[in-house]
Amino acid sequence: MTSMDESPYDLRGKRVWVAGHRGMVGSALLRRLEDENCDLQTVPRSEVDLTSQADTANWMRKARPEAVFIAAARVGGISANARYPAEFLVENVLILVNVIKAASELGVEKLMCLGSSCIYPKHAEQPIREEALLTGSLEPTNEAYAIAKIAGMKLASAYAEEYGHRFISVMPTNLYGRNDNFDLDHSHVIPALIRKMHEAKIAHRDSVVVWGTGTPRREFLHVDDLADACVFLMKQYESPKPINIGSGEEIAIGELAFLIADIVDFRGHIVFDTLKPDGAPRKLLDCSRLRALGWSPSIGLRAGIEELYDRWKKTSRSVQGRHDYP
Repeated sequence: MTSMDESPYDLRGKRVWVAGHRGMVGSALLRRLEDENCDLQTVPRSEVDLTSQADTANWMRKARPEAVFIAAARVGGISANARYPAEFLVENVLILVNVIKAASELGVEKLMCLGSSCIYPKHAEQPIREEALLTGSLEPTNEAYAIAKIAGMKLASAYAEEYGHRFISVMPTNLYGRNDNFDLDHSHVIPALIRKMHEAKIAHRDSVVVWGTGTPRREFLHVDDLADACVFLMKQYESPKPINIGSGEEIAIGELAFLIADIVDFRGHIVFDTLKPDGAPRKLLDCSRLRALGWSPSIGLRAGIEELYDRWKKTSRSVQGRHDYP
């Protein structure tokens, strides 16, 4: 059994497992952890099914990780969440329960469970403080995913409180960056707008349609900043209480659309389809706890989107006029 320790956690020389290393968050964690002189551990989905308790426990017994970041999850957009709520709930609960339970049994020194800002009530007071968790109803379109994440975070907290484990949970805001998803059926707003406007530009279309009124405000954080914050908190944070990770800045969706149009050099009209839903009017995390610990983001929104667009153009065949994507 691991006991709670208030001293900073040193990752150097440790066996560190990033579960979900191929995803946007997991791959960013791997890049960031390369600077920590630790022994990075990964395992492909083809070898270990994290929804299987036996698979997960057996691999962890062989690998003996000393620190664990749980970035593995089944994720998707509004359509996928609404269509497959049972799968989203079951698979994400199983991943989190299997990894956290095995980590406890094996005496893993420190573990981080990554949640999401979608776990907060739909009508939480803004900016959203950590104490808002479970104080109201969730957004219906991603309720199953949110419930799974809440269960995992509560389990990590329960193990920390009952056994003294150094198990912590973080709640990131909306993310974007390298290895983002540009599939329009599953992508979030930044990659979706980049792709829409890029395709409109190369096809010489004179307009792009954006859902809603453009008035809702959202907070965005570059995934490399998230990875840096996660490593910082793995070293410095010990409380079983979840902590928010965000940029502290927000932008209206309409402003975001015009910003991306400028970056992509799309010179047509942006049409807001006001018959489509807006979602919550505002979604901003209160990150005062994280700031008080001494961490703040370093990648501005424009610079981050420019980097993402440049990288996507190099990997996407659309720049040759084709519309099939890797």
